[in-house]
Amino acid sequence: MKKIVTVIGARPQFIKAAPVSREIAKHSQLHEVIVHTGQHYDSGMSKIFFDELEIPEPNYNLNAGSASHAKQTGEIMVELEKVLEKEKPDCVLIYGDTNSTLAGALAAAKLHIPIAHVEAGLRSFNMRMPEEINRIVADRLSTILFAPTKTAVQNLKKEGITEGVFKVGDVMYDVALMYKEKANHNSNILQNLNLKPKAYILATVHRAENTDNKERLESIFSALVQVSQEIPIVIPIHPRTKKMLSQFDLDHLLNPLTVITPVGFLDMISLESNAKLIITDSGGIQKEAYFHKVPCVTLRDETEWVETVEAGWNILPSTLSIKNIKSSIDNMIVPHDGKKNISEYGDGNSSTHITNLVNDCLQSKKGSKGLGD
Repeated sequence: MKKIVTVIGARPQFIKAAPVSREIAKHSQLHEVIVHTGQHYDSGMSKIFFDELEIPEPNYNLNAGSASHAKQTGEIMVELEKVLEKEKPDCVLIYGDTNSTLAGALAAAKLHIPIAHVEAGLRSFNMRMPEEINRIVADRLSTILFAPTKTAVQNLKKEGITEGVFKVGDVMYDVALMYKEKANHNSNILQNLNLKPKAYILATVHRAENTDNKERLESIFSALVQVSQEIPIVIPIHPRTKKMLSQFDLDHLLNPLTVITPVGFLDMISLESNAKLIITDSGGIQKEAYFHKVPCVTLRDETEWVETVEAGWNILPSTLSIKNIKSSIDNMIVPHDGKKNISEYGDGNSSTHITNLVNDCLQSKKGSKGLGD
């Protein structure tokens, strides 16, 4: 029996871990220990996802909470090291690019424990993004690298990382296929908000590059206000976004919008799949928009998911000015031909491929680097 310690702490990681944890549970040769770092700690962004995604209760909760990048990462490392020394796992499984990802990689590497990274090889090529630093370090330290796309594999190759790299598709596509029907049956969010399918826009804003910059934040919400005069805009407000709007004295820009608290996973799928357009700065939601065949405007200067742009489903404003954001929204909200299907995201069985490869690599008893050859 090989033991895997899974480190998760934020909404996107809960979603990605759900199908993989389900597959691990099917393996008689694998045992999973789940560690919730507490990076997303309120019930609206944490517990409800465990419940709706049917993820087993975490074996450990590190209760890291909100803090500066250094403090949060350091506190997770300190507590996670204790867990790893106690559990003595054969592998540490990390997801994505959060501070929890970085802390998991560093803590495991210091203890010489092999690391498997789901969503390896993504690059925005913007080193001002904390996520870019996290994913580069995590990839450099990882033994098994699960790349979702050919572009991700190529990014790793350019950095000299070729051993233990597997192109497996995207686990979030697995989730989209798995839960869409359940969301349509179980979610009442549209009725509760008096929304009609394809008659509203869904918006999410949470990245520090947007929320912590008054000019960018004001441009984004001023553009949303303009668009809301033509079509309702629903925004599940992130705690940081709400805080910074108030701090910059911009909270009046929320008045014309339908502002709701963060919603659970099934409600979010329902809102996404029924929207006419999605406006977001989230990496995961860009893809979820494509999975549900909903056009997307990404409020960033670059994206890791270049396939969505190349296929015509996603657009990035040239700069985050009110004019450019509004122009991008106007461009994408009008139905037009030319959108392509993306084959890069796999066959809906990425979680199965990942679990089988982890099992094969651990059972092979190879050394650390090259474990996944």
